[in-house]
Amino acid sequence: MGHLLRLTDTSFELQALECDRPVLVEFWASWCPPCKMMEPTLAELAVEYEGRLKVCKINTDQNPHTTMHYKVQGVPTFIVFQAGELSERRVGAQSKGQLVSMLNKVLDRER
Repeated sequence: MGHLLRLTDTSFELQALECDRPVLVEFWASWCPPCKMMEPTLAELAVEYEGRLKVCKINTDQNPHTTMHYKVQGVPTFIVFQAGELSERRVGAQSKGQLVSMLNKVLDRER
């Protein structure tokens, strides 16, 4: 069963950049209402895309190095990494359809 992986500054490189499949990372904060609203959608995506991509979250307040490195200025920010490179980026709450569209675009490139 797919699950959301919680990343840290320490685990980010191994889990997101060195992964053998695309990785969706939500940069979020505990004080952010739109971030909390996105949690069920991300959990659904983790299950629906299991085996094809990894779905992760990283708390911006607790992981400032990664947050600054990717110039995250607003939360939630969604970044898809492919082969260690930033592939897609969206800022602000997204509908499930918007995220599915972005993820399918990325997966189409994989073929």
